Amino acid sequence: MGRSLLALVGSIGPGGFPNIKVVSRQKSEGVKRAWFITASGSHKADQFRRDPRACVYFLDAARYQGVMLVGKIEVRQDHETRQFVWKDEMSKFYPGGVDDSNWCVLAFTAEQGNFTTGAENADFAT
Repeated sequence: MGRSLLALVGSIGPGGFPNIKVVSRQKSEGVKRAWFITASGSHKADQFRRDPRACVYFLDAARYQGVMLVGKIEVRQDHETRQFVWKDEMSKFYPGGVDDSNWCVLAFTAEQGNFTTGAENADFAT
């Protein structure tokens, strides 16, 4: 996870079909927690507000390794969480800074996962 700046995040979309989007990882704590950002009015944010079930996949293509995590995403807009993930370069997208209403945090908590390296994989609990 630490080598992946981007992750694929899956949500439950219209009609119950999975939706996959690329997001940038802002922070992570082991395999249990990860934080991403998105626009407050994005489809991702709306989908997670309706149904918090999520799948997150981190890929290290050079090593052909990946970790898939399943769990729940909470959409957060409180000042403390925003301050926790804020990076100065985000101001080009959110000029209002930490408290710009146009962005939110996707706070992911993993429940279980699967690690893949080459042709081998292993399931694990978080």
